[in-house]
Amino acid sequence: MTVSTSPEPDLSTWPTGRLLSVAARLVEQRWVTVLADLGLTHAGLIALHTLGDGPLPQRTLAQRCQVTDQTMSRTLDRLAKAGFVTRTPDPADARRHLTRLTPHGKAVHERAVRAEPALLGVLGDDSAFRAGLLELITRLSASG
Repeated sequence: MTVSTSPEPDLSTWPTGRLLSVAARLVEQRWVTVLADLGLTHAGLIALHTLGDGPLPQRTLAQRCQVTDQTMSRTLDRLAKAGFVTRTPDPADARRHLTRLTPHGKAVHERAVRAEPALLGVLGDDSAFRAGLLELITRLSASG
């Protein structure tokens, strides 16, 4: 029995949008695995990163992370159960709570930040690549 193998695709013929989409999926798959090993999700990492500047009310955190209050509530529930954040009454307004990083949350966030270069190590010095991505995102955000 012979097994038919398809030739490797000629990526150079692919439209740029397809290349970006495939690259994003490949990075996302690897990143999800790295984060899961740390007990995090992508949404959780974004919340921890945003809380790095200090405690925030849930609504403000949701706005800064560009998600709904309901989505942020679920994310914070998972982070609190993992011991990465705490929620305490806001001394300025008893109707709301402030969410803050715990030492454990800060440590896991730092591990995630340190893991990223290894994940993207194939890029080598990624400063030019990052600059290009930032420019692309900025232009697309401004035009749409």
